[in-house]
Amino acid sequence: MKHNYLLLLIAMLTLSFAACNKDEDITFDPNAKLNFSTDSVLFDTVFTSIGSTVRRVKVFNYNDKAINIENIKIGGGANSPFSINVNGQQMVEGRNIKINGKDSINILVKVMINPTTQNQPFIVEDSILVFFNGKKEKMPLVAYGQNANFLKSATINSNTTWDSKLPYIIYNSLTIPENVTLSIAAGSRIFFHNGSTMNIKGTLTAVGTAKDSILFASDRTERIYEEEPGQWNGLHFYGSSKNSVINHATIKNGIAGITVDSLSANSNPKLVLANTVVKNMQVVGFLGYHTQLVAYNNLFYNCGQYLIYGIGGGTYDLAQNTFGAFNYNFARRTPAVLLSDFISTTEFASLNATLTNNIIWGSLEDELTVEKKSSAVSVVEVKNNLIKSSQQTYVNNGNLINVDPLFINSRQGNFKISDTSPAKNKGISLLTHPYFSSYLSKDILEKERLFPSELGCYEKN
Repeated sequence: MKHNYLLLLIAMLTLSFAACNKDEDITFDPNAKLNFSTDSVLFDTVFTSIGSTVRRVKVFNYNDKAINIENIKIGGGANSPFSINVNGQQMVEGRNIKINGKDSINILVKVMINPTTQNQPFIVEDSILVFFNGKKEKMPLVAYGQNANFLKSATINSNTTWDSKLPYIIYNSLTIPENVTLSIAAGSRIFFHNGSTMNIKGTLTAVGTAKDSILFASDRTERIYEEEPGQWNGLHFYGSSKNSVINHATIKNGIAGITVDSLSANSNPKLVLANTVVKNMQVVGFLGYHTQLVAYNNLFYNCGQYLIYGIGGGTYDLAQNTFGAFNYNFARRTPAVLLSDFISTTEFASLNATLTNNIIWGSLEDELTVEKKSSAVSVVEVKNNLIKSSQQTYVNNGNLINVDPLFINSRQGNFKISDTSPAKNKGISLLTHPYFSSYLSKDILEKERLFPSELGCYEKN
């Protein structure tokens, strides 16, 4: 009996010793991997007071041998609102944490947020950094930093109205499906996280006022990012979209401010853009593919390549707009406004464009290009505009060619014209225009327009 007990004890000690040896057997293979239960941690709780919340992450070692995590820490250090608890130990940074082969560890991620602090970003970000075997793994951490309406990869499934009480933060995307309308009230603020887009497959009605306009911008509201291009993707109107209106808004700091990729599906314009400022776009202010745009009293400036780029034909009615293409932040070689009937030898269509009472000015020799490259029949009327151009095509029809409009301060974004501007009292009457009473009877600041009007979006009477 004693002999059997001794054999059993020896066997147990042997197994225990083997297990200890396995526990100590660490691989330093740079190809060894750790797997995480998620690729990022999002704290989607909307805080209403100072508080904290916790998310759990598991780190798996699927290798046969143990892996030693040399260093694990929060990227922002002790000043970060995030902290971690690894296997029961609260820390900002930890060293030499072992994960046995075919085993895992738990990480509890905690965030402390005061959502009423207005000087912090709407979205607070950091990351967990894990160093092992000469490699670094990074897990993004994202939390909402201020009180707002947050939408992540969201779809609006019924007619919806947004008020101006709290800002709206779009994370990844917001989609308005076909036959659904999103109405945005005056004074609303719509912020987009990096790389985010609003996809309009139904109808967008964003109607502000001169005193209470609507803002579409990046969620980085710190002063250093206030005028920084390329922070979000833009507004994209798809083929099924219809009857959309953007009036008295500012759209800024994106990649392509507005993209429209088809003609209207009915007798109404696909998009009416009025009294709106489009600025600081990394590539283009308006991008159109065989589409329709009616645009009145708008100001476009500081875009990387084009202010308006419409190709593949379509219908454009541009009246009383100011296009200021100085590009102090970009090395631009393309005209401010380009309209073309052509995309490729198999993609072209007629171009019907009317440009009236606009200012198209900038730093290049030619700021307006109209291309008729296909066999499609195109009709283009350019009348009573002030244009920077070397082409003789625009000399007639009341156009002013290569005469400086004398903006007050284009470098500071002030595109009002001076008292001595040649653009004063050069605008042809638009009293019979179908959108006169809706949009053209007043300028972008709601000042009554008297004819002959000033060219561009600002009236001086």
